[in-house]
Amino acid sequence: MINRVLIRLKIIQIIYAYYQNGEGNLEKAEKELFFSLSKAYDLYNYLLLLMLEITKYSAKTLEATKYKKNTSSEETPNTKFVNNLFIAQLAMNKSLGQFVATQKRNWTADTELLKHLYEQIMASDIYKEYMATPEISYEGDREFWRKLYKNIIMSNVRIDEILEDQSLYWNDDKEIVDTFILKTIKRFTPENGAEQEILPEYKNEEDKEFASHLFRRSILNADYYKHLISENSKNWKLDRVAVMDVLLMQVALAEILSFPNIPVNVSLNEYVDIAKLYSTPRSGGFINGTLDGIVKRLKAENKLNKA
Repeated sequence: MINRVLIRLKIIQIIYAYYQNGEGNLEKAEKELFFSLSKAYDLYNYLLLLMLEITKYSAKTLEATKYKKNTSSEETPNTKFVNNLFIAQLAMNKSLGQFVATQKRNWTADTELLKHLYEQIMASDIYKEYMATPEISYEGDREFWRKLYKNIIMSNVRIDEILEDQSLYWNDDKEIVDTFILKTIKRFTPENGAEQEILPEYKNEEDKEFASHLFRRSILNADYYKHLISENSKNWKLDRVAVMDVLLMQVALAEILSFPNIPVNVSLNEYVDIAKLYSTPRSGGFINGTLDGIVKRLKAENKLNKA
């Protein structure tokens, strides 16, 4: 689940903190990097659990309503939502069950949020269309939850507030993690039952090595990268360039010079996009122009080896 987009973001955050703290403990900072990445994977599991908790809240509400109104057999409520086939499979997923057992984390205390989400879902056209369709199919149930997640859960401000209160590490993670939740929903098939695989923490060992290598190169070769930035910042002294802009270019150069298999344009685009999140409105153009100049110079001097 932890991809290189998330790794780059975390490295920027951790290196910024590394310089701000002034401790200079590389090993400690690297441990913090991987702890931060592991928290993103916790968030992934936690958001999968949210779909289960909404369904459980719905089941309790339905049961309470039935007793309150003393519903007759002729007025049996529609249980299609609470008996959703995709959710039933997710509820017995072994990997998710292990997360619950080890982390002891759930949404049961967030009753107001569950109530808010449930009411929002019930008021949606997605819910009304789903409940009005008599046919029941696994594919239809799975697609229903994909739509709910994409259109209601992803954009819910209350969820963001709760996550921010629970962990500082989750401030910037949810937007990326949400995309992986949608991918996970689409991957579920009824044949896999409880053995259905959810996304692993890392796609492969190479991505984990990428994180460590990029982090260390960014710090250990910082003087060289800053020298290149200073020489190619037209009419700008390095101390006049925004701190975050220098840091972004520093990490970008570490990637460009250390990973020959990653195309230069991929690296440039990634760090220009990060600049939109963490720096000034004009930073993207400045960073792109400066790095492009450095790359051209290094190529001319045969100092850049790219496949």
